[in-house]
Amino acid sequence: MNIIDQVVSWFSPQRGFARQAWRDALRHYDTGDDSRLNANWRAINTSAEQTDRYIRDTVRARARDLERNSDMLNGVMGAFVRNVVGGGFTLQAETGKPELNHEIEKLWAQWCKKRNCDVTGTQSLSQMLRMAVRRKKVDGGMLFVKRYTGDGLLLFKLQAMEVDELDGSTIVAKHKGNRVCGGIEYTPYNKPVGYWFRQYSIDGITSPEPVYVEAKEVIFYFSKRRPSQLREMSDMAPTLPRVRDANEFIVAENVKQRIFASVALFIKRLNPTGLGRAAGGQTGKTYSRQMFTPGMVNELNAGDEVDMINPQGQATDAATYVKLLQRLVSSGQGLSYEAVARDMSGSTYSSTRQNLIEDGMTFADEVELLVEVIDEISAANLDILVILTIVKLAHQWTVERQLDRPGGLGHGLDIVE
Repeated sequence: MNIIDQVVSWFSPQRGFARQAWRDALRHYDTGDDSRLNANWRAINTSAEQTDRYIRDTVRARARDLERNSDMLNGVMGAFVRNVVGGGFTLQAETGKPELNHEIEKLWAQWCKKRNCDVTGTQSLSQMLRMAVRRKKVDGGMLFVKRYTGDGLLLFKLQAMEVDELDGSTIVAKHKGNRVCGGIEYTPYNKPVGYWFRQYSIDGITSPEPVYVEAKEVIFYFSKRRPSQLREMSDMAPTLPRVRDANEFIVAENVKQRIFASVALFIKRLNPTGLGRAAGGQTGKTYSRQMFTPGMVNELNAGDEVDMINPQGQATDAATYVKLLQRLVSSGQGLSYEAVARDMSGSTYSSTRQNLIEDGMTFADEVELLVEVIDEISAANLDILVILTIVKLAHQWTVERQLDRPGGLGHGLDIVE
């Protein structure tokens, strides 16, 4: 009610009420009114970066906590990892020369091994891609930094970086006219031109200056959902409350079931122990600190009786509620319940077929993003691969390391160069 309506209502409540009633009638959306049902629904319109900036770290921390403690969230991530990366990606060269294609593909397969593609030497390319899919679902994204080292097959490796390593405290741009937001330097058109990475000292006390890396040397893997979005936001953000509700409900249900399964005994004494002088003369064994165990045989004092406490209660249908939550979590991530829960008990042929089609379209969006990452990685390697192959074919150079043929890549996708 604006100030004019308030003045009118003060002089004539009837007319003030009528003005407000007509104003409410002109609102064509129920979600736009300020009635009692929407009284606590407060929302404002801001840019994507303003919306995400102040809660990004909190959402990421809570998503990581549920990643460690929720089987339901891991079920969602497992579905994406299995269907987006699968057994891995392979490169298919098409130069028009079969022998050259074969040698390029052999060198690519050898470079994909952990000793050649990872600066830490601990993960193969397929393992790094699976980790990237997981980090995107939980953290919102991951960064690959191109490093040119003095070892390995092609002297080119990848360094996987978490989004936490972007230095959000940097505010001074390296180039004039640019601006820094969230550790990334942007042009006036919001195009990233460089990344500021936080450095860590060995002692953990000193704080070295952040390092600037040009954007052409960094691959930022994340989903952009709004034009004004600059950085990542956890893909699980809309469904985290449902995942936490499921965890809390299961914990409460476990406590209740343990109580229902518990049995206790009370001893009714014929001559209970009294207080003061009247307690004198009390004889017989005591039951203090004794436990009731299955199969035990014991004796009671004369006249003592045993009362068994057996909590009575009916277990609620927890499976129905948990299944509902899991359906909500699955649909919030664009997947069917069966793809996440691996429960096909209520499926028919038609529903399964439709779910496979819809789930495949969801996975296709993620595959498209990941293929762009692989394209950029292969583009950085392709020139070196071709040169090495030509040298090998021209001089009959034998590679010292014998290439093990990769197996189990039936679920991988081919990259056509």
